[in-house]
Amino acid sequence: MKQFLIIISFLSVFYSKAQTPDDPILLTTEVQKVSETEYDIVFKAQLFKGWYLYSQHNPDGASLPLEISILEGENGYELIGKAREESPFKKYSDVWEKEEIVFKESAKITQRIQLTNKKITQIKLNFFGQICETACINVDENFTISLTGKAISETISVDERSKKLSQELQLDLKNTELLELPISSSSEKSTGLLGIFILGFVGGLLALLTPCVFPMIPLTVSFFTKQSQDKKKGIFNAILYGFFIVLIYILLSTPFHFLDNLNPEILNTISTNIWLNTFFFVILVFFAFSFFGFYEITLPSSWGDKMDSASSVGGFVGTFFMALTLAIVSFSCTGPILGSLLAGSLTSDGGATQLTAGMTGFGLALALPFALFALFPNWLNSLPKSGGWLNTTKVVLGFIELAFAFKFLSNADLIGHWGILKRELFIGIWMLIFILLALYVFAKIKFPHDAPVKKLSFSRISFGVLLIAFVGYLSPGILKNPTWNLSLLSGFPPPQFYSIYEQESDCPLGLDCYKDFDQGLAAAKLQNKPILLDFTGWACVNCRKMEENVWSDPAIYSLLKNEYVLISLYVDDNEKELPKEAQFTFLKDNGKTKEIKTIGDKWTTFQVINFKNASQPYYILMTPELEILNSPQQYSAVKNYQKWLEKGLKKFKKIDEI
Repeated sequence: MKQFLIIISFLSVFYSKAQTPDDPILLTTEVQKVSETEYDIVFKAQLFKGWYLYSQHNPDGASLPLEISILEGENGYELIGKAREESPFKKYSDVWEKEEIVFKESAKITQRIQLTNKKITQIKLNFFGQICETACINVDENFTISLTGKAISETISVDERSKKLSQELQLDLKNTELLELPISSSSEKSTGLLGIFILGFVGGLLALLTPCVFPMIPLTVSFFTKQSQDKKKGIFNAILYGFFIVLIYILLSTPFHFLDNLNPEILNTISTNIWLNTFFFVILVFFAFSFFGFYEITLPSSWGDKMDSASSVGGFVGTFFMALTLAIVSFSCTGPILGSLLAGSLTSDGGATQLTAGMTGFGLALALPFALFALFPNWLNSLPKSGGWLNTTKVVLGFIELAFAFKFLSNADLIGHWGILKRELFIGIWMLIFILLALYVFAKIKFPHDAPVKKLSFSRISFGVLLIAFVGYLSPGILKNPTWNLSLLSGFPPPQFYSIYEQESDCPLGLDCYKDFDQGLAAAKLQNKPILLDFTGWACVNCRKMEENVWSDPAIYSLLKNEYVLISLYVDDNEKELPKEAQFTFLKDNGKTKEIKTIGDKWTTFQVINFKNASQPYYILMTPELEILNSPQQYSAVKNYQKWLEKGLKKFKKIDEI
């Protein structure tokens, strides 16, 4: 079971959902008159927690530096030198491997301008910069600035109804300083870049055990050791070959960094877009059937021929093209795994950065055998011979790919409220997939390229038994009252309330909850109970993990059921439109607007403007009078979450007694 769950975990980390804020930076401006012809234009920036703005003095070859410029076509004034910056600091970047100059939380940048035409009463400046957290966003705003009063940006007027509805979204919170405290969370280590790297490495190891890659190891290493002038040269060439393999897979991720910088939502919308989830479902099913051997996914043969001829050049260039030839020739086996890596990482916070980490791990796992066997060529004799077991590995990966495909279909179904893939049906499909896999392992079914199995090996029998045990573990999940909650897979199946059986409520674990803040607030006032405000999402894996593994704890469940009013706001509910009379245009502080048309639009904006956060799960404890009880909470362990709830309840009772 443990080996199987390691394989399952290969993609699981990528399905966590955390959205990038619409505007992690708020820019305002003001004017300070220096003389009749000189003015200081002061740009003030407020940054979301964890985000950095890069200085105009940031070094070359790192994050983009800040730049203030006059809009094209404007004249009558000019900039005097560089802008003055207050209190930037240096921060070492592991990505660029150099110290960067950044602003954190806030920035004050003053640009002096000089009028060459004294009749000028307003100027137009462009503020360009880059802000980064796990993703990066380019800030590119034009400001029309009056020299006779406070500077303003280009504004867009909205009607009175929109102004009123916008104001209703903004809460008059008390004790907001608690929101600035470090979030009480214990996120899984695997969600870091190191965890992504390790999971990519596991994917590379799996790719090694396929018929497209494994036979290349002894052939390529033998080529280097025999063709080189001496042993040292052969070892050097093989290590260089391995390095180029890693480099090629890193380079494959670079285009996504440009997309991420242009519009990070391109890499995040996979979490909440129905049709992208459906597309990835179809793609992964297509990949799975290629692993089964019904057809091959290959790049044009001319590519491989050109790379192969280029590899004969020799030296560094020839070695690079040999590595590129391997990547192209092995694509039919590595492509589906890389496709899963791509699809999964685009659902995660950090998108392109996580993809690079995963690709680096994948490339390193592929490259490592070439370097090791070059250093120790005698090990080649201990390698198992190529044979039917390679195709068996490929088919097994096909079944796993097929199982993961249904996660994407489940996301689309949940977000779209189609009601076609309820929890029990999802689990039933997984049971069928792994029953078929067990039958395949026991040689009861065959695929096109399978060789006859004369005798089952011990390892094959053991793996088959593990698969049967896993199916047995899944089986209670199709019952109305399961004997356990499949905690090992929490977050993968649809939530327990999304069931074919009639449920007492459509809230997690059958709890009473409100999916509208105003309704929940009214209930909290009526019952005189504190509020647990739960920002969640239909496609949020960590939200499901919290509900199924943490909220299900008896002590926590009792607190949620009896002591709190639960308000669950689904920020990705973008298929349910608000009534026409409730739709409006939200005017942001920076003069930009956002159309509020769906439930998801409303609660996403509500979270951002009141709590300066846009990730899920995100939990707030407050009184019915909107007084914050303690610091926010995100993904957490049972004990921490219980202490957090008890602390909030204790504080609420103390306030209530006054």
